[in-house]
Amino acid sequence: MTQETSRTPVAPSGGGAAGEAPGDSGRVARMAAGTARFTRRRRRPLAALWVLLILVAGYGATQLADALSGGGWYVTGSDSQAAAERVTHGFEGRGATSLTLVVEDTRHERGDPAFDDRVRDAVEHVTRDPGLKITSDYGYTSLTGDRARRSFVGEDGHTVLVRLGSSLDDGTARRVLPGIQEDLSDVYEPRGLRVSLVSQAALWGEVNHLSERGLLRAELITLPLIALVLLLLFRSVAAALASLLVGITSVVLTLGLLAVVARHTELSVFVQNAATMLGLGVGVDYSLFVIMRFKDELRAEGPDPAADAVERAVARTLRTSGETVVASGVTIVAAMSTLFLVDLNVIWSMALGAVVVVAFSIVTSVLLLPVLLQRLGPRIEWGRIGRRAPAGKDDRPSRWASVSRSVMRRPVAFLLVSLVGMGILAAPSLRLETFTPDAGVVPTGTAVREGYDTAKDQFGVGSAAPVQVVVESDAPLWERPAADSARLLDLHDDLAGLPGVVRVDSVVTPLRQVDAARPFAALAPPAAERLPADLRSAVRHFVPADGRALVIEVVGDDTASSASVRELLESVRTTSAPLAGTDGWQVWTGGETAEGVDANKVISDSMLPVVATMLAVIYLLLLVTFRSVFLPLSAILMNLVSMAATYGILVLVFQDGWGSGLLGFDSNGNLTNFVPVLLVTLLFSLSTDYEVFLLSRVREDYLVTGDETGSVARGMAATAPLISGAAVLMVAVFTAFAFAGVLPIQQIGIGMAVAIALDATVVRLLVVPATMRLMARWNWWLPGRRARTAGTRDVEEVKR
Repeated sequence: MTQETSRTPVAPSGGGAAGEAPGDSGRVARMAAGTARFTRRRRRPLAALWVLLILVAGYGATQLADALSGGGWYVTGSDSQAAAERVTHGFEGRGATSLTLVVEDTRHERGDPAFDDRVRDAVEHVTRDPGLKITSDYGYTSLTGDRARRSFVGEDGHTVLVRLGSSLDDGTARRVLPGIQEDLSDVYEPRGLRVSLVSQAALWGEVNHLSERGLLRAELITLPLIALVLLLLFRSVAAALASLLVGITSVVLTLGLLAVVARHTELSVFVQNAATMLGLGVGVDYSLFVIMRFKDELRAEGPDPAADAVERAVARTLRTSGETVVASGVTIVAAMSTLFLVDLNVIWSMALGAVVVVAFSIVTSVLLLPVLLQRLGPRIEWGRIGRRAPAGKDDRPSRWASVSRSVMRRPVAFLLVSLVGMGILAAPSLRLETFTPDAGVVPTGTAVREGYDTAKDQFGVGSAAPVQVVVESDAPLWERPAADSARLLDLHDDLAGLPGVVRVDSVVTPLRQVDAARPFAALAPPAAERLPADLRSAVRHFVPADGRALVIEVVGDDTASSASVRELLESVRTTSAPLAGTDGWQVWTGGETAEGVDANKVISDSMLPVVATMLAVIYLLLLVTFRSVFLPLSAILMNLVSMAATYGILVLVFQDGWGSGLLGFDSNGNLTNFVPVLLVTLLFSLSTDYEVFLLSRVREDYLVTGDETGSVARGMAATAPLISGAAVLMVAVFTAFAFAGVLPIQQIGIGMAVAIALDATVVRLLVVPATMRLMARWNWWLPGRRARTAGTRDVEEVKR
């Protein structure tokens, strides 16, 4: 072959679509041909199997929501987990599930003859509900004296609290509480009573309920959007429906499998939304590249291709775009698997959902989709919109090549402008703060949210989520020596004196009124029976029957996620540490704030290992794919810049509250703590996905022509239309979930939509051509191997 011939840019037959593999091996070609042959000969039973899988998995998917948990935030072996476990048994008003019943009478106030009767009727209705399995209660209706009841009456005189203990396990509680709450609202709101069940279980049960409804709304928004974009890209109804079917199949199979897994292990409620959102995006994305390539290959076979011609087109499609889909999917799966390094169930759950849905997207695109292509053949153009391009004619717009050449004429200027712009967007990310979701994830107007807000307004901001100190003794408190009792009393007093403490709820103060010198002696069985009835109820709420523990609740002056209450938690733990170090005492600090701080620490400690492992995995995969040292490095650096800009926008929208009016959320000054680490893996995966599609085509052109500048322009022209179309699909999917989901899903959806938009515009159109022009032949440098240039690779190898 002459040098001149080798320098002619040659694309695979059919004009080449995005997604060509960097080099076809004989093994890949044989596998592609074998798959094409098998799917042609067995297309009817395989199609029947496909339908059967969708039906079985679809049934399982309908059972998933009931099996999911709102939990997953407890860190194994942490203080907060231990504290939560210690108060589930032996206390009144606490249980396997602890609830706060908030009753607000909008027609009467305390002192009116009807007030107590109406409140008592509501409380008895709740405690007798067989679905709740209430085992004990402590609060306004269980006490008799005005002094004891005063702390359970709100400032407005219309609101009361009752603490409830339930034998329901946490998972069951989250499943049944939304329905029970809905019934309570239906029964009592017409009577002028607002009855709300407030607890972590109630909150996450409502989140689960809202997530289901939000998922349905998102699907109703997303599917028509996807269909419209696909129709514009494919310009045929059959191709658009085939691509949409692949995305739906991937999601249904994933949800069906997750439903089975959720029966045996705890999975977070967020896994359903995350898997659906990612599955629709990636599944449709992969099928887009495969179907578009198939259409090009089929067009090259002539106007009326026979069955064997369709098989050849499928084989070539699998050998090129199919291989790249597999490579891209494996990269995403490998990157997302690094999230398993985070020892937190909520992140582990979403990582599992992402890995499974991408794996099914690969399988569906390269195994099930060929069955459909074999059956459709030329009918893939059914419902054609617009004029059909002549066979062999490349109808891709040349403006993409023109843009690339313009950028490469002034690479330094375009690179600087891009980096400065991205840097400005990234600046707010320096202020990024994270914490676990609180009641703010539930919209105003729901009974659970109203209960939280009422409790905060009437009993103090920190009363809805106090810091909980659980002290456990190896002997009953009344049997401890006087010096030990003095240490415990000192701890109580020291906690009450900490900055930011509104009050300390415990049984110590009333016991001191019984015996100032030895208050815990009043808990001994003979003396305890002589205590007033109200005080005995208080004792049983804060001290278990065996007398070996004491609960001290420290109420702060702000919400659980606020910086001041987090500082208070650290002060509480520091103050409690000396007692925990003495013989016979153990101390744990729990509550919503402690749970969030412990989870945050695990995530922050895992962030560096996750990111480092992910970058190493991506670098090695790109090194093998492109046989280049510097190209993977430049891709990683570009993604880091894009990621920082995305974080900055999220801080402005959610942390600073710029998007609260549009998206309908209340800003608490934080991002959900799992969002940054989840986004960095998701977005690096998806950005690498586009990198593979683009640079595979550039590299193939360069190996034929040796033209550094021209190969970039031609690679951009060949891939940019499809990459842009795929990006539009992704942005549409993620934005729909942002408007329909609960707050953490909104943050993920907006983050992914913004990052994909930046990646498909600024990064792909400006940064990539500029950096590749500046790096020139160093793009393809690999130690120990001289860079291959024009003439070293036969044109027929590219065609093959």
